[in-house]
Amino acid sequence: MLNSLVTWLPFGLSRYTGRQVLFGGFIVLALLLLPIVDSNSSHVSAVADAGYILLLAFGLNIIVGYTGLLALGFAAFFAIGAYTYAFVASPQLASPAHPDGYHVSFWLMLLVSAAVAAAFGVILGAPTLRLRGDYLAIVTLGFGEIVPQLFQNLDKWTGGPDGIAAVDQPVLFNYHFGFNPTPYYYLYMAVICICLVLLANLRNSRLGRAWMAIREDELAAEHMGINTMTAKLLAFSMGAAFAGVAGVIYAAKLSTISPSGFDFNMSIMILAAIVLGGMGNLSGVLLGGSIVAMLNFLILPQASNWAHAIGASVHSTFLMNVDLTQYRFMLYGIILVLVMLFRPEGLIPSATVRAELRESMKSPEVA
Repeated sequence: MLNSLVTWLPFGLSRYTGRQVLFGGFIVLALLLLPIVDSNSSHVSAVADAGYILLLAFGLNIIVGYTGLLALGFAAFFAIGAYTYAFVASPQLASPAHPDGYHVSFWLMLLVSAAVAAAFGVILGAPTLRLRGDYLAIVTLGFGEIVPQLFQNLDKWTGGPDGIAAVDQPVLFNYHFGFNPTPYYYLYMAVICICLVLLANLRNSRLGRAWMAIREDELAAEHMGINTMTAKLLAFSMGAAFAGVAGVIYAAKLSTISPSGFDFNMSIMILAAIVLGGMGNLSGVLLGGSIVAMLNFLILPQASNWAHAIGASVHSTFLMNVDLTQYRFMLYGIILVLVMLFRPEGLIPSATVRAELRESMKSPEVA
């Protein structure tokens, strides 16, 4: 009965079984009730911040998981989206004609910043996507290092190392979001649900199948009539657009941004999320992004206090003085090493990636 009802669902959801849709519905309901059940604003804020990690993971998954292109500077597009919004939604660009600066609507800038980030994805991709493998990774790494340094050095427009403050926060039907994390939490949830529907349909579209053909064998895909350059450019631009949307919400929630929030460590954290969850699989990316975000925003900030309490009870000077937040990226490295050793396909891999990895382990010729 449940499966027959699922066949009538819109937006491509009919491809899932009744149990999968029911399980997803329970998760969404639980997330909707979370701010009501847990009124601790710091907890709600931490879970809300997981939203931009998931959006970045969705975007990078298009490039790395679907198309097989290794990009190591993805945080640059995140920075471009955030600064695009901050420029036109703060007093930063004040002039005699506009003494208070420009204050463009947050909702309009969600689309504009996505388009700007996508344009930079094309600008980066057009001259570099002829490269492959490690060479492409090094070029994207360089781009990821250049963009934050550029924002840091253009003091007149970007505020330099101090960044841009007093960024406008969203207003919806005369309701001001302010610094209350709850509306941002629901905003992230709405955007993530829309993105999941878009990505699920995109993966099964003609373009999505072209991306996966390129990932498997670019030369064979080209000989089958796929315009590989166009497909890879679209992957870069669409992935960058997700980062642009994440940047807008991130800047609005904090109401201030600085170049330090968009460094190489951010790119590695997002890459760790999709490797942990399972590249090329939306469910895996969702799980991996959630684990990394909760580790980063909820568990590690409290872990030092837990260690201090244990140290006080067992009279351990080391535990009483340890600061586990300093070991954040060491933990990401350990996670990546353990995943590569024991489950290289990720926690919830795509069927294709799992089959390839298992076959390569069985057959030295394939490896």
